[in-house]
This record gives sequence, C-alpha cells and structure tokens, in this order.
Amino acid sequence: MSALLTTTMPRMEETIQALKEAGIRDQVKIMAGGAPVTQDFIEKIGGDAYGANAASATEKAKELVS
Repeated sequence: MSALLTTTMPRMEETIQALKEAGIRDQVKIMAGGAPVTQDFIEKIGGDAYGANAASATEKAKELVS
C-alpha cells in the first residue's frame, strides 16, 4: 500500500483489519510506504514491511518471499 497524504493512512490499518476478518491475513504479506509513512507506523498497524522508496521496497519484497 502507499499513502501520499496522512488522511489516507488510517485506511491502511482498516485494510489489514479487513484481511484479518476475512481470515486471509496470514496468506498475504503487507508492505507500505509513501511520504507520510514510517517504519513505526507500519509496525503499529501490523504490516510486514516498510519501504522508504522503490529500491528499498524491492529488497524488502525479495526478503519477504524468500
């Protein structure tokens, strides 16, 4: 997921909650980034990885699937 405005960040947590309620949270990896997003925020909402930029997100994705 990506957020360019802080106003969209709460939807990230709602999305993770919806995946849990659907019973599929353990079947997907959740990465997020964007200008207002931080590693702390991703940890707080239960995401799997934070990408500060496209290059670091690519590396994190490789780590998550290996």
